[in-house]
Amino acid sequence: MHFHRWKRRQVLTLLGISAAAWPLAARAQQGGVRRIGVLMSTAADDPEGRARITAFQDGLQQLGWTDGRNVQIDARWPQGGAEAQKYAAELVTLAPDVILATGVYAGSLLQQETRTIPIVFVLVADPVGAGFVASLARPGGNATGFLYSEYGISGKWLELLNEMSPGVTRVAVLRDAADPAGTGQWGAIQSVAPSLGIELTPIGVRNAGEIERGIVEFTRSPNVGLIVTAGGPVIVHRALIMELATRHRLPAVYFNRMYPAGGGLISYGPETIDQYRRAAAYVDRILKGEKPGDLPVQAPTKYELVINLKTAKALSLEVPPTLLARADEVIE
Repeated sequence: MHFHRWKRRQVLTLLGISAAAWPLAARAQQGGVRRIGVLMSTAADDPEGRARITAFQDGLQQLGWTDGRNVQIDARWPQGGAEAQKYAAELVTLAPDVILATGVYAGSLLQQETRTIPIVFVLVADPVGAGFVASLARPGGNATGFLYSEYGISGKWLELLNEMSPGVTRVAVLRDAADPAGTGQWGAIQSVAPSLGIELTPIGVRNAGEIERGIVEFTRSPNVGLIVTAGGPVIVHRALIMELATRHRLPAVYFNRMYPAGGGLISYGPETIDQYRRAAAYVDRILKGEKPGDLPVQAPTKYELVINLKTAKALSLEVPPTLLARADEVIE
């Protein structure tokens, strides 16, 4: 499929009618090929990243937009901050009709580059706090999109950990201190901890070394557990995080099903792939002339609890029947 798409683009280029060469206004007037920029938050070969962009493309296709036919999708897959900055500038230079941004970091970089090109963001916990929109109901500027979740859900992660492993008295929380959402999630977990008699330790996620040092140091004490809050760096380093949790026999609660699907213990959070399908509908409306500032920011519609029973068994944990009954998915 990719080969045919590539071939078609090559032919267009050889004919000298590359979509990239058309001025934006001319393309719009002709109703010709429209252009969508996409700034992701994972490597191009990351299965989660591929599933996300496929859902977005499928959503567009259902609305009549086919990549390589009437729309050109320029996706960028940064591996770290410097690359993300470079790609944000690159996408803006291409003058697309609209840009899809994954996460707060991608959204921030794009808004530094442009306040005119429409941006649809996904998986952003606090777009008002990040300065993307004036309010959820009336964004007002060049951006709108989809909330990751409310911060209150973060307190549930600690409750789930307590339910799954009642002996745990100390919990490490992996959180991105550079992201306002990292602080918000940390605050919500802190508000629940005293009632459960649990002591918390924050661990930074700037790089693999910081994550590994933090977890290794923390696991020198007994009765410990782990919470992994939502953010870009913990997705990039998820294999390392799950490997450390396994090695140190840490019961861990994660924010997304990609972790238990990859061998983690348990997750609770919004169905993220769904946000990319829904984002396609907003991109469609913008391509048809609506302004992002008039489209309200939307909250998640689906939350899912996923438990990996094999991992629970390996940690000698008995999953309470009440928890199993609430699970949306049980991996055996």
